[in-house]
Amino acid sequence: MSLAADRPRPQRNVYAKTPKYVEIETTIMCNAKCWFCPQKNTLRQPKYMEDWLWKKIIDDTRDIGAIYRPFLLNEPFADKRMPEIVRYMKKDPTAQVEFNTNGSMLTQKVADQILDSGVNVMRFSIDGFRKETFDESRGISYDKVYKHVRYFLEQVKSSGAPIHTEVRMIKLPGTEEEQKEFKAYWEQYSPDNIVFTSLYSYPWEGQTESTNLPCVKVKDEMFFYVDGTCTLCCWDSIGRQIVGDAKTENVLDIWNGQEMARCRELLDAGRRDQLELCKRCDAYAHYDFSNWEGFDAKAAAAHKEKTIPVNIVEIT
Repeated sequence: MSLAADRPRPQRNVYAKTPKYVEIETTIMCNAKCWFCPQKNTLRQPKYMEDWLWKKIIDDTRDIGAIYRPFLLNEPFADKRMPEIVRYMKKDPTAQVEFNTNGSMLTQKVADQILDSGVNVMRFSIDGFRKETFDESRGISYDKVYKHVRYFLEQVKSSGAPIHTEVRMIKLPGTEEEQKEFKAYWEQYSPDNIVFTSLYSYPWEGQTESTNLPCVKVKDEMFFYVDGTCTLCCWDSIGRQIVGDAKTENVLDIWNGQEMARCRELLDAGRRDQLELCKRCDAYAHYDFSNWEGFDAKAAAAHKEKTIPVNIVEIT
């Protein structure tokens, strides 16, 4: 075997012909008023995605093994059509469905419908164990959220349904003891995971410059706004990096299109400063891109002194 064969092959983003995750913002509505979330500043229309459009996005991605996430910058259960939407997704036997929800609108009736629909993953963002912490960070009913989440977890456990469940809390300053209480409380209800995440600021909304690194976030995900436009990244709160439009294009054509290719080429080279959204994104500042194919790690190291290190929320 040659010496060249012994060397590790360079890493790079390998983009498949089809996306793994398809996120669909079926409504822009959210009943929470979280001070750390840019949703409150988002004005795009319509308030609800038209039925034909969410069906088209799903139909365009049939039989590829997609993991659908019917939410983006919103509360998914603010859309009363959600059980119907999930059932439509699950007509494809290769499809999976995941939710991130604050739990406040997941009533017993809706929960039973979602449980019957074949949902695969349910993540609850609760972000507080003590009522005063929860109320400050959410602005929604503490009692309703805890009641709804308990009910869902109890139903999953008693039925033996193959649903992955997770409860999450943001590590807000001064809540170290509360995090222990949160963990002890939810362990009683047997979720699969209890997760504590770091507070994250969006590009252009707290972040001020780019790290000029590649990006793994865009490797296998697509994101659709309520009007059908496709953005490069879920952290694009107001459409700074639109790459296509499902109203007039096939979803897989967008994925394999020229604009996506242009963005990927720039990101693979660590040229975030050439993309409007990404030029103020410091995500993955601590990810090791030293062996990334097409990326000048030495130049990035020189630039790193100008970046601001941050704690990044777990990407799932």
